[in-house]
Amino acid sequence: MRIRILFISFFLGLMFHSNAQVRELAPETQISVLTCGSGSDLYTTFGHSAIRIQDPTQGIDWVYNYGTFNFDPPMFYVEFAMGKLFYSLSKQNMPNFLYAYELENRWVKEQLLQFTHLQKQQLFHFLENNYRPENRDYKYDFFFNNCATKIGDVLQEALGNNLHFREGHLEKNFTFRQLIHQNLTTNSWSSFGIDLALGSVIDRKATNREHMFLPLYVMKQLSHTTLSEQNLVVRERTILTSVKKEGNGYFLASPLFWILAILLFVLAITYIDYKNHVRSRILDSVLFFVSGLAGVLLIFLWFFTDHTATANNFNILWAFPLNLIVGYIIVKKKNAPSWLPKYILFLMGLLGLTLVLALFKVQVFSPLAMPLWIMLGARYLFLWKHFQQQNSLK
Repeated sequence: MRIRILFISFFLGLMFHSNAQVRELAPETQISVLTCGSGSDLYTTFGHSAIRIQDPTQGIDWVYNYGTFNFDPPMFYVEFAMGKLFYSLSKQNMPNFLYAYELENRWVKEQLLQFTHLQKQQLFHFLENNYRPENRDYKYDFFFNNCATKIGDVLQEALGNNLHFREGHLEKNFTFRQLIHQNLTTNSWSSFGIDLALGSVIDRKATNREHMFLPLYVMKQLSHTTLSEQNLVVRERTILTSVKKEGNGYFLASPLFWILAILLFVLAITYIDYKNHVRSRILDSVLFFVSGLAGVLLIFLWFFTDHTATANNFNILWAFPLNLIVGYIIVKKKNAPSWLPKYILFLMGLLGLTLVLALFKVQVFSPLAMPLWIMLGARYLFLWKHFQQQNSLK
């Protein structure tokens, strides 16, 4: 019995000591949500969200930032590719936080939230507890667990059912893919890569709450949120403004330029091969190898990673994994195997199926992929006829 009392006293002491470390906020403390504009790097393209707590009586002006990650190559790229990347909650002084955004020429807006003193303390305790080393890390998911989604989750968990995210403020609900493209230029490598890597699962319409994976929609939602039947946001203001820069993209560096250049090159070689009754084995090997390698990458992202957005990716119909093997066979042998014309006919069928899925919007494909489909279709048709004739002469 004595041992039990000692254990209880010990753990109660630990709990009391832990709670004692969290300061008591002054009644005039202000809590706000910061929304930051996009930057030039891909990981800053979609903006940022954070929570600010100001208690002037104690000299507190802290920003709680769920968007911190350890950029340590090469493990960063490995973890990102596998969908096993962890983000962390960090805490920094507001001037330091703003300085970084000023350097990057990114705007910052603030929404002051209306809380009772008890609610302020509850949120502060929640954030401080979340900031403990054993609690601060979380598994990142671009759509469902990021710096923006954390804002709504934290407010809901800390304040309970009195917090209500009202609906009906959006004129239109967008799909996840449409929401991504609101922050991207269509003719960019990032847009093309994202459309290639992400599957049809992101082509469903997002709910109001699911729009909150983007900071701008967090800001919109908070303006239509109530706490104990009162508006949550008291006031909005702009802390930093950004200077608009003229677009400095060059068409010669864009994916559309290079894709069209490859299309014209392949069509020209195909026409020459057709006229001369020959086949450019190196070209065919490269086309099959590259499309097959892309297909293997899509298979890897779909089945062997923790990413939620790479499933059901029908780009695999035209970037077909088995082409990787055929690319090796086709460069080694002048006389193609007898099964190759049927295989190429099968590939043309897959291209046709891709067009059907695009027309019925089962998956929205990048418009930049269409010249590649034309290129592959033209080359496949030539190869099918070429191998048919070759087999008939045997």
